[in-house]
Amino acid sequence: MRLYNTLTRQVEELPEPPGPIRMYFCGPTVYQRAHIGNARPFVVGMWLRAWLRRRGHEATLVHNITDVNDKIYDAAPGASAQLAADATAWYLEDTGDLGLGMPDLLPKATESVPEIVSFIEQLVASGHAYPVDGDVYFSVATDPGYGRLSGQKPDQVEEQEPNPLKRDPRDFALWKATKPGEDTSWDSPWGRGRPGWHIECSAMAEAAFGPAFEIHGGGLDLVFPHHENELAQSSALGHEFAKLWMHNGMLEFSGEKMSKSLGNDVSLRNVLDTWGREVVLLFFLAAHWRSPVDFNDETLTQAKGRMDGFRATLLAASDGEAPGWDRFEEALDDDFNTPKALAVMHEWAGTLLRQPLERALGIFGIEPPKAREKSEEVLKLATQREQARLNKDYEEADRLRGEIARLGWDVRDTPEGWSLEERY
Repeated sequence: MRLYNTLTRQVEELPEPPGPIRMYFCGPTVYQRAHIGNARPFVVGMWLRAWLRRRGHEATLVHNITDVNDKIYDAAPGASAQLAADATAWYLEDTGDLGLGMPDLLPKATESVPEIVSFIEQLVASGHAYPVDGDVYFSVATDPGYGRLSGQKPDQVEEQEPNPLKRDPRDFALWKATKPGEDTSWDSPWGRGRPGWHIECSAMAEAAFGPAFEIHGGGLDLVFPHHENELAQSSALGHEFAKLWMHNGMLEFSGEKMSKSLGNDVSLRNVLDTWGREVVLLFFLAAHWRSPVDFNDETLTQAKGRMDGFRATLLAASDGEAPGWDRFEEALDDDFNTPKALAVMHEWAGTLLRQPLERALGIFGIEPPKAREKSEEVLKLATQREQARLNKDYEEADRLRGEIARLGWDVRDTPEGWSLEERY
């Protein structure tokens, strides 16, 4: 299997099965309900793990929770710990409702402080970091390769965290001294404080996998400064860290089109409640993981149309051979090209082949529909409607048709009588 590596700017081969393939995908900073955009790295990571396992790899996915961060303190001064706990529960509930299962490990920054402090101590001892009045900063000048992941030129990097006491404006915080209003802090060799954002992920990734692992993933917005700084910290200690970096494209929003269905509430919860998990999954499936994707009513309606079409096919299709399965595998093995795989799935739908389509949808967590039995209530309403038609009470017949539709069925009138078909 091949994947694009942000670090080398080329598609690279993964190790042959069984691997292992160890993956660390950056998770959310938990200070509010998760945004639909937060779902994309989660979905890509879970799909990739599922596909790698089907191809015979020993694949492991770690997806962290950033539950100590400036954004959380700003959102809930004096109550950040409670907000982080609540938002973590929301995130796990909402991503759980995608129906893809959960990563193998979900480490929290607050549970990783001993490993983080130890990591910083090593950086200070090796001359790559220095303390200043209770803060500790990484010295960017000690990393001659800084900028290799993002393409940033070291002499053009702007100051990330202003502090006149830093040796270099480019230096970034590894440890931050406790400030008024911050309700969570830990002891350290530099005084009470809490970790910086970037060191959290370096420490959690290495605690899970050691100093080298196969894949580091996350959104394109994390390439700089977050992932650049992670790479600098771990490289400073001589660690190989991630061999391949994959960054998913961002969601692009057009509020005018989106507002009708979602009211511009683009939380994952609202999107799931409004459109359903299978529409969300097919929405993501239609775009290559590295590409940006428009998020609006039109693209969601297109995804719903695909889902309705697949449901109809599976309920009407027959079992048969799976022509094109090799092309489906080739698409996913070639930089996990889900749009190309989706095109093959549409071919199966067009020729009414249930077996390969059902199998392919299952890879992406989309369950085949089950034919519902016609309830006594539906049959009774259909009989009453037929009688109303015979009595030429068409108004009553239309009302009963609406009741039947509400229960998920359409009435079809034929010369031989009426029949019921499921609505999609």
